[in-house]
Amino acid sequence: MESSGSAQRLEVVVAGDEGSARLDRVLAARRPELSRSRLKALILAGAVHLKASAVRDPAYHVSPGDTIIIDVPEAAPAEPRGEEIALDIVFEDDDIIVINKPKGLVVHPAAGHETGTLVNALIAHCGASLSGIGGVRRPGIVHRLDKDTTGLMVVAKNDLAHASLSAQFADHGRTGAMRRGYMAFAWGVPNRHRGTIDAPIDRHPHAREKMAVRQGGREAVTHWEILESFAGRDGKPVAVLLACELETGRTHQIRVHLAHIGHPLMGDAVYGPHFKTKANQLAPQSQAALAALGRQALHAYLLLLEHPRTGELLHWEAPLPEDLLLLERALKAAL
Repeated sequence: MESSGSAQRLEVVVAGDEGSARLDRVLAARRPELSRSRLKALILAGAVHLKASAVRDPAYHVSPGDTIIIDVPEAAPAEPRGEEIALDIVFEDDDIIVINKPKGLVVHPAAGHETGTLVNALIAHCGASLSGIGGVRRPGIVHRLDKDTTGLMVVAKNDLAHASLSAQFADHGRTGAMRRGYMAFAWGVPNRHRGTIDAPIDRHPHAREKMAVRQGGREAVTHWEILESFAGRDGKPVAVLLACELETGRTHQIRVHLAHIGHPLMGDAVYGPHFKTKANQLAPQSQAALAALGRQALHAYLLLLEHPRTGELLHWEAPLPEDLLLLERALKAAL
């Protein structure tokens, strides 16, 4: 049962125009800062009262004029500990925080990476401004970047922001304004200027840490466009810089899709290992830059979304990090 020592007591007067008489739906309409799952948990825990009695049925029908009291307890501390880890913060307010993630930073604690993650860093940085997502004082991770992928990530600081961002990421710009753009250095040069990869993705049948294009997998759509092509030591095209935009957000999506069409990311040891010999076609300077990279050449450079509270369209761009700039310069120098 939820603690009776509440951090906040909220009052809702039923107007009758909420679109439903169900308790949970009336509260969702009147208190959008609390997610539906959070409200349901509070109702089931006996933290919602009507006429001095707890109402534990989310489907209970209320009447116009009823006064409902919600006792919202103090958000429980997040299980991961806060750690002082430097962050490149691009934007922050009471609802969201946008960071430019460096390579090597794992987003969420997991086996083998229990500490030193982005979540640990955000718990320390945000402190009390994390108002509790689902009752826990934690950052709301709505999308992830692989450990060695750099670039823009947005994180929710409260239930309202978490619900809005989750919906925007699920929609992926089909009906809203949201866009996610990536810069990708890939092997070879596609035979057309732009294209779309529409191929379902699921767990690899044999290597469980990998993903693969598989029939029956989850829908995955990636749009790509050539920005620049690069020649090797023999003067023939050997690599390309692509701008990719996601219409879905599957694990390793760009890496899997580009490998699927025969153009895996440069430096991708998981999805492009059979392209290692391609490095021999690069000029010495380019070979050195690729060897120094030590990761897949992928950067999340573009993020557009609607602010969860104001609806304002927000737009950020993050330039290529130094290691990818060095690779680009070396590839250009070989032209």
